[in-house]
Amino acid sequence: MKIGLIGLGIMGKPMAKNLLKAGYDLTVSDLNQASVDEIVAAGAKAATNAEIGETCDVVLTMVPNSPQVKAVMLGEDGVAAHMKPGSVFIDMSSINPVASKEIAAELAKRGIEMLDAPVSGGEPGAIAGTLAIMCGGDQADFDRLKPVFDIMGSSALLIGSSGAGSVTKLANQIMVNLNIAAVSEALVLATKAGVDPMKVYHAVRGGLAGSTVLDAKAPMMCKRNFKPGGTIRVNHKDIKN
Repeated sequence: MKIGLIGLGIMGKPMAKNLLKAGYDLTVSDLNQASVDEIVAAGAKAATNAEIGETCDVVLTMVPNSPQVKAVMLGEDGVAAHMKPGSVFIDMSSINPVASKEIAAELAKRGIEMLDAPVSGGEPGAIAGTLAIMCGGDQADFDRLKPVFDIMGSSALLIGSSGAGSVTKLANQIMVNLNIAAVSEALVLATKAGVDPMKVYHAVRGGLAGSTVLDAKAPMMCKRNFKPGGTIRVNHKDIKN
């Protein structure tokens, strides 16, 4: 199976490395040449988007938003124009579910299958290969591509038909955003009241307040480690979607 990956940002680059470690034949493309060079040095091939469409059985995208996915796939000389009938497009970006359905419908006219498969877990999950992958599309396509998903994530589920994966990611973002906000407000409350926030974290993590978000973010907040895992612009995009 020949795989093409378009988009080597914070998430795409470690995902590409995990696919290479698993032995997949990988061809990549990105606007950032330094990122392409890094993945080529790890064993991938570099190509244009058109060449990826011509030579790959499966094409993945990990780009910022709906307009970028549409431009890459359906724009002038887009990837879809070069893909063979029966090939599969997997969009792992976080985009508007309406756009996911529109792209899938257009690809179907060309005999190309599509799975919308956004992820959760951030850069650490992408590096570790423990992403949660939420899919929308056809069961047979999902089953065929499950081994690929298992390289990049610790869980991959087919939620429903086209667009269902993108809907699930939006639900995920609501939960994650509100959890992060609640954890930060709670730790500020404890700190201003003169109580050690790290001890508060350890006291509550085994109860109903415990969560993956709490375990991931509370220690960073207590250490005042506010290094971002992504830009606020991307987060705003998800909430708007």
